[in-house]
Amino acid sequence: MATKTAKCISSTVVYVDTQEEHLAKKGLTFCLSSEGLSTQKTWKQTLRERSPDGSAVLEHSVVVLGHHRPVLDPSRHAESEVGGRVSQILAEAEDSTLIERYTTESVRTSRVLRKGGTLIELILEEGQICAETQLVAVSEMRFSLILGVAKILLEVVENWLERFDLVLDTRSWQERGMWLARGRTGIPPSRGRRLVMPEHISPAQTLAVMLKNTLAQIMPNASEISVNQSKPEHLHQLRVGMRRLRTVLRLYGSLAPLVEASQELALAKLFQKLGTARDYDAMAESLWPLLRAAQAPLVETPAPVHTQEETSTVAVLCAKETQRLWIGFLVTCHAEASAQQLPPLRKLLVAPLRRLHRKIRQDAAQFSALDDEARHRLRRRIKRLRYAWELVGSLWSSKAVGKYLRHLQNAQTPLGELMDTTVALEMYRNLAQQEPRAWFAVGWLSARREALLIPCEESLLKVAASPRFWSRH
Repeated sequence: MATKTAKCISSTVVYVDTQEEHLAKKGLTFCLSSEGLSTQKTWKQTLRERSPDGSAVLEHSVVVLGHHRPVLDPSRHAESEVGGRVSQILAEAEDSTLIERYTTESVRTSRVLRKGGTLIELILEEGQICAETQLVAVSEMRFSLILGVAKILLEVVENWLERFDLVLDTRSWQERGMWLARGRTGIPPSRGRRLVMPEHISPAQTLAVMLKNTLAQIMPNASEISVNQSKPEHLHQLRVGMRRLRTVLRLYGSLAPLVEASQELALAKLFQKLGTARDYDAMAESLWPLLRAAQAPLVETPAPVHTQEETSTVAVLCAKETQRLWIGFLVTCHAEASAQQLPPLRKLLVAPLRRLHRKIRQDAAQFSALDDEARHRLRRRIKRLRYAWELVGSLWSSKAVGKYLRHLQNAQTPLGELMDTTVALEMYRNLAQQEPRAWFAVGWLSARREALLIPCEESLLKVAASPRFWSRH
Protein backbone atom coordinates (compact mmCIF):
# COMPACT_ATOMS: atom_id res chain seq x y z
CA MET A 1 0.00 0.00 0.00
CA ALA A 2 2.94 2.33 -0.54
CA THR A 3 1.03 4.90 -2.58
CA LYS A 4 0.81 8.67 -2.59
CA THR A 5 -2.49 8.52 -0.70
CA ALA A 6 -1.29 6.14 2.06
CA LYS A 7 -0.55 7.31 5.60
CA CYS A 8 2.07 5.63 7.78
CA ILE A 9 1.97 5.93 11.59
CA SER A 10 4.00 4.20 14.29
CA SER A 11 2.15 3.34 17.48
CA THR A 12 2.93 2.14 21.00
CA VAL A 13 0.25 1.07 23.47
CA VAL A 14 1.00 0.02 27.06
CA TYR A 15 -1.82 -1.90 28.79
CA VAL A 16 -1.92 -1.91 32.59
CA ASP A 17 -3.92 -3.76 35.23
CA THR A 18 -3.45 -5.32 38.64
CA GLN A 19 -1.75 -8.71 38.94
CA GLU A 20 -5.17 -10.32 39.46
CA GLU A 21 -6.67 -8.41 36.49
CA HIS A 22 -9.33 -6.64 38.54
CA LEU A 23 -10.04 -4.19 35.72
CA ALA A 24 -10.19 -6.71 32.87
CA LYS A 25 -12.60 -8.90 34.85
CA LYS A 26 -14.99 -5.92 35.00
CA GLY A 27 -14.70 -5.20 31.27
CA LEU A 28 -12.31 -2.25 31.73
CA THR A 29 -9.20 -1.38 29.73
CA PHE A 30 -6.56 1.04 31.03
CA CYS A 31 -3.73 2.06 28.70
CA LEU A 32 -1.13 4.63 27.65
CA SER A 33 -0.76 5.16 23.92
CA SER A 34 1.34 7.24 21.60
CA GLU A 35 1.66 7.79 17.87
CA GLY A 36 4.36 9.33 15.72
CA LEU A 37 8.14 9.58 15.80
CA SER A 38 9.98 9.27 19.12
CA THR A 39 10.80 13.02 19.12
CA GLN A 40 7.22 14.05 18.28
CA LYS A 41 5.14 11.58 20.24
CA THR A 42 1.96 12.66 21.95
CA TRP A 43 0.89 10.42 24.81
CA LYS A 44 -2.72 9.71 25.67
CA GLN A 45 -4.09 7.94 28.72
CA THR A 46 -7.37 6.11 28.13
CA LEU A 47 -9.96 4.28 30.22
CA ARG A 48 -12.46 2.18 28.31
CA GLU A 49 -15.41 0.15 29.60
CA ARG A 50 -17.29 -2.33 27.45
CA SER A 51 -20.81 -3.52 28.28
CA PRO A 52 -21.22 -7.27 29.09
CA ASP A 53 -22.72 -7.99 25.66
CA GLY A 54 -20.11 -5.87 23.87
CA SER A 55 -22.74 -3.61 22.32
CA ALA A 56 -21.65 -0.35 23.99
CA VAL A 57 -18.37 1.30 24.99
CA LEU A 58 -17.81 4.06 27.52
CA GLU A 59 -14.47 5.81 27.04
CA HIS A 60 -12.54 8.70 28.61
CA SER A 61 -9.16 9.90 27.27
CA VAL A 62 -6.70 12.51 28.51
CA VAL A 63 -3.80 13.91 26.48
CA VAL A 64 -0.60 14.04 28.54
CA LEU A 65 1.85 16.74 27.43
CA GLY A 66 5.49 15.88 26.77
CA HIS A 67 7.31 13.50 24.45
CA HIS A 68 8.59 11.11 27.11
CA ARG A 69 6.44 8.28 28.43
CA PRO A 70 4.40 9.71 31.33
CA VAL A 71 3.75 8.14 34.69
CA LEU A 72 0.39 6.40 34.82
CA ASP A 73 -2.08 8.35 36.97
CA PRO A 74 -5.69 7.10 37.44
CA SER A 75 -6.64 10.45 38.99
CA ARG A 76 -6.59 11.99 35.50
CA HIS A 77 -10.00 10.32 35.02
CA ALA A 78 -11.41 11.22 38.44
CA GLU A 79 -14.18 13.44 37.08
CA SER A 80 -15.44 10.88 34.53
CA GLU A 81 -18.03 8.14 35.05
CA VAL A 82 -15.65 5.35 34.05
CA GLY A 83 -12.91 6.88 36.23
CA GLY A 84 -15.15 6.64 39.28
CA ARG A 85 -15.77 2.99 38.52
CA VAL A 86 -12.03 2.27 38.36
CA SER A 87 -11.42 4.08 41.67
CA GLN A 88 -14.05 1.92 43.37
CA ILE A 89 -12.65 -1.32 41.90
CA LEU A 90 -9.09 -0.50 42.97
CA ALA A 91 -10.25 0.58 46.45
CA GLU A 92 -11.91 -2.81 46.97
CA ALA A 93 -8.96 -4.83 45.58
CA GLU A 94 -6.64 -6.55 48.04
CA ASP A 95 -3.67 -5.59 45.87
CA SER A 96 -4.46 -2.48 43.81
CA THR A 97 -0.97 -1.97 42.41
CA LEU A 98 -1.15 -1.25 38.68
CA ILE A 99 1.51 -2.98 36.60
CA GLU A 100 2.34 -3.21 32.91
CA ARG A 101 0.64 -6.32 31.58
CA TYR A 102 1.66 -6.16 27.92
CA THR A 103 2.71 -3.71 25.20
CA THR A 104 1.92 -3.49 21.50
CA GLU A 105 4.24 -1.78 19.04
CA SER A 106 3.26 -1.42 15.41
CA VAL A 107 3.55 0.50 12.18
CA ARG A 108 0.17 1.19 10.63
CA THR A 109 -0.17 2.03 6.95
CA SER A 110 -3.63 3.10 5.79
CA ARG A 111 -5.43 4.53 2.82
CA VAL A 112 -9.04 5.14 1.83
CA LEU A 113 -10.44 3.27 -1.16
CA ARG A 114 -13.43 4.68 -3.02
CA LYS A 115 -15.65 2.34 -5.01
CA GLY A 116 -18.74 4.06 -6.36
CA GLY A 117 -20.33 5.79 -3.38
CA THR A 118 -18.65 3.46 -0.87
CA LEU A 119 -15.60 4.45 1.17
CA ILE A 120 -13.43 1.70 2.68
CA GLU A 121 -10.35 2.20 4.83
CA LEU A 122 -7.56 -0.32 4.18
CA ILE A 123 -5.16 -0.71 7.11
CA LEU A 124 -1.97 -2.78 7.11
CA GLU A 125 -0.64 -3.11 10.65
CA GLU A 126 2.65 -4.87 11.38
CA GLY A 127 4.37 -5.15 14.73
CA GLN A 128 4.63 -7.18 17.90
CA ILE A 129 2.96 -7.90 21.22
CA CYS A 130 5.29 -8.13 24.24
CA ALA A 131 4.57 -9.50 27.72
CA GLU A 132 7.61 -9.81 29.98
CA THR A 133 9.90 -12.25 28.14
CA GLN A 134 7.28 -13.42 25.61
CA LEU A 135 6.87 -11.85 22.20
CA VAL A 136 4.50 -12.52 19.29
CA ALA A 137 4.88 -10.97 15.84
CA VAL A 138 1.64 -9.83 14.19
CA SER A 139 0.88 -8.77 10.64
CA GLU A 140 -2.70 -8.07 9.67
CA MET A 141 -4.81 -6.36 7.06
CA ARG A 142 -8.05 -4.70 8.16
CA PHE A 143 -10.96 -3.48 6.07
CA SER A 144 -13.23 -0.85 7.60
CA LEU A 145 -16.47 0.40 6.05
CA ILE A 146 -16.54 4.19 6.38
CA LEU A 147 -19.53 4.93 4.18
CA GLY A 148 -21.70 2.84 1.90
CA VAL A 149 -23.01 -0.73 1.77
CA ALA A 150 -21.57 -3.97 3.14
CA LYS A 151 -21.94 -5.74 -0.22
CA ILE A 152 -19.25 -3.53 -1.77
CA LEU A 153 -16.99 -4.13 1.24
CA LEU A 154 -17.44 -7.88 0.70
CA GLU A 155 -16.45 -7.56 -2.95
CA VAL A 156 -13.27 -5.68 -2.00
CA VAL A 157 -12.35 -8.21 0.72
CA GLU A 158 -12.93 -11.15 -1.63
CA ASN A 159 -10.74 -9.49 -4.27
CA TRP A 160 -7.87 -9.07 -1.79
CA LEU A 161 -8.39 -12.61 -0.54
CA GLU A 162 -8.02 -13.98 -4.08
CA ARG A 163 -4.92 -11.90 -4.82
CA PHE A 164 -2.98 -12.31 -1.57
CA ASP A 165 -4.27 -15.54 0.09
CA LEU A 166 -5.49 -13.72 3.20
CA VAL A 167 -6.90 -15.67 6.16
CA LEU A 168 -9.59 -14.16 8.36
CA ASP A 169 -8.54 -13.70 12.00
CA THR A 170 -11.03 -12.22 14.46
CA ARG A 171 -8.64 -12.21 17.43
CA SER A 172 -7.79 -8.65 18.44
CA TRP A 173 -4.30 -7.49 19.46
CA GLN A 174 -5.70 -6.74 22.90
CA GLU A 175 -7.20 -10.21 23.32
CA ARG A 176 -3.95 -11.87 22.27
CA GLY A 177 -1.99 -9.57 24.58
CA MET A 178 -4.15 -10.51 27.57
CA TRP A 179 -3.51 -14.22 27.06
CA LEU A 180 0.18 -13.65 26.34
CA ALA A 181 0.44 -11.89 29.71
CA ARG A 182 -1.03 -15.05 31.25
CA GLY A 183 1.69 -17.15 29.64
CA ARG A 184 -0.23 -18.38 26.59
CA THR A 185 0.59 -17.58 22.97
CA GLY A 186 -2.92 -18.53 21.83
CA ILE A 187 -6.44 -17.97 23.09
CA PRO A 188 -8.56 -20.69 24.77
CA PRO A 189 -11.47 -22.37 22.97
CA SER A 190 -14.53 -20.13 22.58
CA ARG A 191 -17.83 -21.61 23.73
CA GLY A 192 -21.40 -20.67 22.92
CA ARG A 193 -22.77 -17.72 24.83
CA ARG A 194 -26.27 -17.35 26.20
CA LEU A 195 -28.37 -15.06 24.06
CA VAL A 196 -30.79 -12.58 25.60
CA MET A 197 -33.30 -12.25 22.78
CA PRO A 198 -34.84 -8.78 22.28
CA GLU A 199 -38.61 -9.24 22.34
CA HIS A 200 -39.73 -6.46 20.00
CA ILE A 201 -37.77 -7.04 16.81
CA SER A 202 -38.69 -8.15 13.30
CA PRO A 203 -38.20 -11.73 12.01
CA ALA A 204 -35.21 -10.61 9.91
CA GLN A 205 -33.61 -8.93 12.90
CA THR A 206 -34.29 -12.05 14.99
CA LEU A 207 -32.47 -14.22 12.47
CA ALA A 208 -29.54 -11.76 12.28
CA VAL A 209 -29.18 -11.71 16.08
CA MET A 210 -29.01 -15.52 16.22
CA LEU A 211 -26.51 -15.67 13.35
CA LYS A 212 -24.27 -13.15 15.09
CA ASN A 213 -24.36 -15.15 18.33
CA THR A 214 -23.28 -18.40 16.65
CA LEU A 215 -20.52 -16.70 14.68
CA ALA A 216 -19.13 -15.29 17.93
CA GLN A 217 -18.32 -18.89 18.86
CA ILE A 218 -17.20 -20.04 15.41
CA MET A 219 -14.77 -17.33 14.35
CA PRO A 220 -12.27 -17.28 17.28
CA ASN A 221 -11.91 -21.06 17.13
CA ALA A 222 -11.49 -21.03 13.35
CA SER A 223 -8.88 -18.26 13.70
CA GLU A 224 -6.90 -20.21 16.29
CA ILE A 225 -6.92 -23.40 14.20
CA SER A 226 -5.95 -21.52 11.03
CA VAL A 227 -2.64 -20.40 12.56
CA ASN A 228 -1.90 -24.03 13.51
CA GLN A 229 -1.53 -23.57 17.27
CA SER A 230 -4.85 -24.98 18.46
CA LYS A 231 -5.85 -27.88 20.69
CA PRO A 232 -8.50 -30.56 19.97
CA GLU A 233 -11.07 -28.58 22.00
CA HIS A 234 -10.83 -25.70 19.50
CA LEU A 235 -11.99 -28.03 16.74
CA HIS A 236 -14.73 -29.44 18.96
CA GLN A 237 -16.05 -25.99 19.83
CA LEU A 238 -15.78 -24.89 16.20
CA ARG A 239 -18.00 -27.78 15.14
CA VAL A 240 -20.42 -27.09 18.01
CA GLY A 241 -20.67 -23.50 16.78
CA MET A 242 -21.25 -24.70 13.22
CA ARG A 243 -23.99 -27.04 14.46
CA ARG A 244 -25.63 -24.09 16.22
CA LEU A 245 -25.40 -22.04 13.04
CA ARG A 246 -26.90 -24.86 10.98
CA THR A 247 -29.67 -25.21 13.58
CA VAL A 248 -30.54 -21.53 13.18
CA LEU A 249 -30.64 -21.85 9.38
CA ARG A 250 -32.67 -25.06 9.46
CA LEU A 251 -35.27 -23.95 12.00
CA TYR A 252 -35.42 -20.20 11.38
CA GLY A 253 -33.91 -19.58 7.96
CA SER A 254 -37.40 -19.01 6.56
CA LEU A 255 -37.87 -15.93 8.77
CA ALA A 256 -36.06 -13.76 6.21
CA PRO A 257 -34.06 -14.26 2.98
CA LEU A 258 -30.71 -13.34 4.55
CA VAL A 259 -28.78 -16.53 3.74
CA GLU A 260 -28.49 -18.07 0.29
CA ALA A 261 -28.90 -21.81 -0.34
CA SER A 262 -25.33 -21.95 -1.64
CA GLN A 263 -24.05 -20.73 1.76
CA GLU A 264 -25.96 -23.45 3.60
CA LEU A 265 -24.60 -26.10 1.23
CA ALA A 266 -21.02 -24.85 1.62
CA LEU A 267 -21.41 -24.86 5.42
CA ALA A 268 -22.67 -28.46 5.38
CA LYS A 269 -19.73 -29.59 3.22
CA LEU A 270 -17.22 -27.86 5.48
CA PHE A 271 -18.78 -29.44 8.57
CA GLN A 272 -18.47 -32.88 6.97
CA LYS A 273 -14.80 -32.30 6.08
CA LEU A 274 -13.99 -31.48 9.71
CA GLY A 275 -15.76 -34.58 11.04
CA THR A 276 -13.00 -37.17 10.51
CA ALA A 277 -10.45 -35.25 12.56
CA ARG A 278 -12.97 -34.69 15.36
CA ASP A 279 -13.87 -38.43 15.53
CA TYR A 280 -10.18 -39.26 15.99
CA ASP A 281 -9.77 -36.58 18.69
CA ALA A 282 -12.87 -37.87 20.51
CA MET A 283 -11.42 -41.37 20.70
CA ALA A 284 -8.08 -40.05 21.95
CA GLU A 285 -9.77 -37.98 24.68
CA SER A 286 -12.39 -40.40 26.00
CA LEU A 287 -12.08 -43.99 24.75
CA TRP A 288 -8.33 -44.57 24.68
CA PRO A 289 -7.86 -43.87 28.42
CA LEU A 290 -10.62 -46.38 29.16
CA LEU A 291 -9.05 -49.00 26.89
CA ARG A 292 -5.68 -48.48 28.57
CA ALA A 293 -7.31 -48.92 31.97
CA ALA A 294 -8.84 -52.18 30.69
CA GLN A 295 -5.28 -53.28 29.68
CA ALA A 296 -6.12 -53.59 26.00
CA PRO A 297 -3.14 -54.97 24.00
CA LEU A 298 -3.77 -52.40 21.25
CA VAL A 299 -5.20 -48.98 22.01
CA GLU A 300 -4.33 -46.29 19.48
CA THR A 301 -5.72 -46.49 15.95
CA PRO A 302 -3.83 -45.09 12.96
CA ALA A 303 -4.31 -41.36 12.44
CA PRO A 304 -6.64 -40.38 9.58
CA VAL A 305 -4.91 -40.51 6.20
CA HIS A 306 -5.85 -37.62 3.97
CA THR A 307 -6.69 -38.56 0.40
CA GLN A 308 -6.30 -36.30 -2.61
CA GLU A 309 -9.87 -35.09 -1.98
CA GLU A 310 -9.11 -34.34 1.66
CA THR A 311 -6.61 -32.03 3.31
CA SER A 312 -5.57 -31.19 6.85
CA THR A 313 -7.88 -29.24 9.13
CA VAL A 314 -5.63 -26.18 8.89
CA ALA A 315 -5.62 -26.31 5.10
CA VAL A 316 -9.39 -26.75 4.98
CA LEU A 317 -9.98 -23.69 7.15
CA CYS A 318 -7.41 -21.57 5.27
CA ALA A 319 -8.87 -22.49 1.87
CA LYS A 320 -10.28 -19.60 -0.14
CA GLU A 321 -13.77 -21.11 -0.28
CA THR A 322 -13.84 -21.33 3.53
CA GLN A 323 -12.69 -17.72 3.88
CA ARG A 324 -15.40 -16.58 1.46
CA LEU A 325 -17.97 -18.51 3.49
CA TRP A 326 -16.98 -16.81 6.77
CA ILE A 327 -16.95 -13.35 5.21
CA GLY A 328 -20.36 -13.94 3.63
CA PHE A 329 -21.91 -14.94 6.96
CA LEU A 330 -20.32 -12.02 8.81
CA VAL A 331 -21.71 -9.56 6.30
CA THR A 332 -25.12 -11.27 6.38
CA CYS A 333 -25.57 -11.03 10.13
CA HIS A 334 -24.75 -7.31 10.08
CA ALA A 335 -27.00 -6.50 7.14
CA GLU A 336 -29.73 -3.95 7.70
CA ALA A 337 -33.15 -5.57 7.81
CA SER A 338 -36.02 -4.09 5.85
CA ALA A 339 -39.05 -2.81 7.74
CA GLN A 340 -41.40 -5.66 8.69
CA GLN A 341 -44.51 -6.02 10.75
CA LEU A 342 -43.69 -7.33 14.21
CA PRO A 343 -45.51 -10.65 14.79
CA PRO A 344 -45.84 -12.38 18.20
CA LEU A 345 -42.22 -13.47 18.45
CA ARG A 346 -42.67 -16.36 20.88
CA LYS A 347 -45.36 -17.94 18.74
CA LEU A 348 -43.15 -17.61 15.68
CA LEU A 349 -40.07 -19.13 17.33
CA VAL A 350 -41.69 -22.00 19.19
CA ALA A 351 -43.45 -23.63 16.21
CA PRO A 352 -40.41 -25.58 14.87
CA LEU A 353 -39.35 -26.47 18.42
CA ARG A 354 -42.74 -28.00 19.13
CA ARG A 355 -42.44 -30.19 16.04
CA LEU A 356 -38.92 -31.23 16.97
CA HIS A 357 -39.99 -32.19 20.51
CA ARG A 358 -42.79 -34.30 19.08
CA LYS A 359 -40.37 -36.28 16.87
CA ILE A 360 -38.03 -36.87 19.81
CA ARG A 361 -40.92 -38.21 21.92
CA GLN A 362 -41.81 -40.66 19.14
CA ASP A 363 -38.21 -41.91 18.85
CA ALA A 364 -37.81 -42.15 22.64
CA ALA A 365 -40.81 -44.46 22.86
CA GLN A 366 -39.17 -46.97 20.51
CA PHE A 367 -35.48 -46.32 21.18
CA SER A 368 -34.51 -49.98 21.71
CA ALA A 369 -35.83 -50.84 18.24
CA LEU A 370 -34.00 -48.03 16.41
CA ASP A 371 -30.98 -48.83 14.25
CA ASP A 372 -27.69 -46.91 14.49
CA GLU A 373 -28.66 -44.42 11.80
CA ALA A 374 -31.96 -43.60 13.51
CA ARG A 375 -30.24 -43.20 16.87
CA HIS A 376 -27.70 -40.86 15.33
CA ARG A 377 -30.55 -38.85 13.80
CA LEU A 378 -32.23 -38.70 17.21
CA ARG A 379 -29.04 -37.38 18.78
CA ARG A 380 -28.81 -34.65 16.14
CA ARG A 381 -32.41 -33.65 16.84
CA ILE A 382 -31.72 -33.36 20.57
CA LYS A 383 -28.67 -31.20 19.86
CA ARG A 384 -30.71 -29.06 17.49
CA LEU A 385 -33.47 -28.61 20.05
CA ARG A 386 -31.01 -27.78 22.82
CA TYR A 387 -29.10 -25.20 20.74
CA ALA A 388 -32.35 -23.58 19.65
CA TRP A 389 -33.67 -23.24 23.20
CA GLU A 390 -30.34 -21.78 24.32
CA LEU A 391 -30.83 -19.07 21.67
CA VAL A 392 -34.51 -18.23 22.17
CA GLY A 393 -35.11 -19.39 25.76
CA SER A 394 -34.78 -15.92 27.32
CA LEU A 395 -38.33 -15.19 26.09
CA TRP A 396 -39.73 -17.83 28.48
CA SER A 397 -39.40 -18.61 32.18
CA SER A 398 -35.71 -19.15 32.95
CA LYS A 399 -36.56 -21.85 35.52
CA ALA A 400 -38.67 -23.88 33.07
CA VAL A 401 -36.18 -23.49 30.21
CA GLY A 402 -33.25 -24.38 32.47
CA LYS A 403 -34.93 -27.59 33.66
CA TYR A 404 -35.79 -28.61 30.10
CA LEU A 405 -32.24 -27.90 28.91
CA ARG A 406 -30.84 -30.09 31.67
CA HIS A 407 -33.05 -32.98 30.48
CA LEU A 408 -31.79 -32.46 26.92
CA GLN A 409 -28.14 -32.33 28.06
CA ASN A 410 -28.61 -35.45 30.21
CA ALA A 411 -29.90 -37.28 27.13
CA GLN A 412 -27.28 -35.86 24.78
CA THR A 413 -24.35 -37.05 26.91
CA PRO A 414 -25.01 -40.84 26.89
CA LEU A 415 -26.20 -40.66 23.27
CA GLY A 416 -22.90 -39.00 22.37
CA GLU A 417 -20.96 -41.70 24.19
CA LEU A 418 -23.04 -44.32 22.38
CA MET A 419 -22.34 -42.79 18.97
CA ASP A 420 -18.60 -42.34 19.70
CA THR A 421 -18.44 -45.98 20.83
CA THR A 422 -20.28 -47.12 17.68
CA VAL A 423 -17.88 -45.21 15.40
CA ALA A 424 -14.85 -46.57 17.30
CA LEU A 425 -16.25 -50.10 17.17
CA GLU A 426 -16.45 -49.97 13.38
CA MET A 427 -12.88 -48.63 13.16
CA TYR A 428 -11.47 -51.38 15.39
CA ARG A 429 -13.40 -54.06 13.50
CA ASN A 430 -11.76 -52.92 10.28
CA LEU A 431 -8.36 -52.73 12.00
CA ALA A 432 -8.78 -56.26 13.39
CA GLN A 433 -8.75 -57.70 9.86
CA GLN A 434 -5.00 -56.92 9.71
CA GLU A 435 -4.14 -56.63 13.41
CA PRO A 436 -5.51 -59.44 15.67
CA ARG A 437 -4.71 -57.48 18.84
CA ALA A 438 -7.58 -55.12 17.95
CA TRP A 439 -10.14 -57.84 18.73
CA PHE A 440 -9.86 -57.10 22.45
CA ALA A 441 -11.05 -53.54 21.77
CA VAL A 442 -13.85 -54.88 19.57
CA GLY A 443 -15.16 -57.02 22.42
CA TRP A 444 -14.75 -54.29 25.04
CA LEU A 445 -16.47 -51.67 22.86
CA SER A 446 -19.33 -54.07 22.04
CA ALA A 447 -20.01 -54.59 25.76
CA ARG A 448 -19.79 -50.83 26.42
CA ARG A 449 -22.21 -50.14 23.60
CA GLU A 450 -24.84 -52.46 25.08
CA ALA A 451 -24.39 -50.99 28.56
CA LEU A 452 -24.96 -47.44 27.26
CA LEU A 453 -28.41 -48.29 25.89
CA ILE A 454 -29.97 -48.21 29.37
CA PRO A 455 -28.95 -44.65 30.39
CA CYS A 456 -29.83 -43.45 26.89
CA GLU A 457 -33.36 -44.82 27.11
CA GLU A 458 -33.91 -43.57 30.68
CA SER A 459 -32.80 -40.01 29.89
CA LEU A 460 -34.86 -39.91 26.69
CA LEU A 461 -38.01 -40.85 28.58
CA LYS A 462 -37.42 -37.88 30.92
CA VAL A 463 -37.20 -35.56 27.91
CA ALA A 464 -40.42 -37.00 26.53
CA ALA A 465 -42.19 -36.56 29.89
CA SER A 466 -41.02 -32.94 30.36
CA PRO A 467 -43.83 -30.39 30.90
CA ARG A 468 -44.49 -28.48 27.69
CA PHE A 469 -44.15 -25.04 29.27
CA TRP A 470 -44.17 -23.33 25.86
CA SER A 471 -47.82 -24.34 25.35
CA ARG A 472 -48.97 -22.14 28.24
CA HIS A 473 -48.44 -18.94 26.27
